[in-house]
Amino acid sequence: MNDFGNQKGIHVLVRVIITFFTSVVILLLLLLFYCLGFFELKNEYVDVTTELYPNIRDSPSDIYSQDYDVSNLDDSEESAIIKYGYEVFVNTPNYIGPNNGKDEMIFSGNNLSCNNCHLLAGTKAFSAPLIGVINRFPQYRGREDKIGTIEERIHGCMERSMNGRRMEDNQKEMKALVGYLTWLNRYAPADGKIEGEGFVKVELPNRAVNLQNGEKIFNNTCVECHQKDGQGVRFEESLVYQYPPLWGDDSFNNGAGMTRVITAAEFIKGNMPYGTSYLSPVLTDEEAYDVAGYINQQPRPEKSNLEIDFPDLLKKPVSTPYPPYVDSFTTEQHQLGPFQPIMEYYLENYGVKKSK
Repeated sequence: MNDFGNQKGIHVLVRVIITFFTSVVILLLLLLFYCLGFFELKNEYVDVTTELYPNIRDSPSDIYSQDYDVSNLDDSEESAIIKYGYEVFVNTPNYIGPNNGKDEMIFSGNNLSCNNCHLLAGTKAFSAPLIGVINRFPQYRGREDKIGTIEERIHGCMERSMNGRRMEDNQKEMKALVGYLTWLNRYAPADGKIEGEGFVKVELPNRAVNLQNGEKIFNNTCVECHQKDGQGVRFEESLVYQYPPLWGDDSFNNGAGMTRVITAAEFIKGNMPYGTSYLSPVLTDEEAYDVAGYINQQPRPEKSNLEIDFPDLLKKPVSTPYPPYVDSFTTEQHQLGPFQPIMEYYLENYGVKKSK
């Protein structure tokens, strides 16, 4: 019996060893075939962004993996300007906000930071990254109907997103911001055009914003960071917002680009909730559309002289929430859609193709 049992045990052990080594050989062969290109792994998520940018799936560009850490800079005078520009960018209210302690230095009318919209200090794909932006200026902008400088573009942010006033072009903080943007530019192509520029594209629902659904999405998805009242959360014992207010006195005013539902939906789709990227969006196009409309219907500061924006009204985006317009659609439809009829109107009557 013992000999029989020993033989049986040996046979079992041999089978286990053969099975193990066979499995190893199969795995090695599969790995070899994969490395030789016999298999191609597919990402199941496909949306309009990847259709427009077919090479974006793996990485928008190596440009996002470059060194943008200002702590690696030396102690030169040039580096000091860049570091200060970074500080103003990420901790804006400490330097030019309404509570910075120096009346002559109050240029921003709220406590937002540049970093609250241009995420990761302006280096996040599809969060209006600022890598390469210097090479894109001077630039024509329809809102002013002129070619403007990078300084004038920053002035526009100050007066709208920051609900404040212009700085002088030669002011220390302006020079520092431009210095920081110039430093971000050092790996950019000559024309400044990079993959991941601007925001992701959203397939607009052919309907008006559903405000009830937008509120539901906000309460289910956004309140953890921005709070039930939309007023955000500051860093502890700081003027700086970790999660910015989305409406109210300390938010962007109604002249900011983010008050356009299409723009806001594109930003939200690729970046929100915080930590989301274009690779794995949390919200669908319709959900981003509805919650953007809900947020933009909330009260916020009002900018004066909005009627002078877009001297050529044909250049006015269809989701600009304030008149005048050169069409017969209501202000409400320009705010909440549906936007396709407005786009079709401009194409048929003016030959102007609009996408935002």
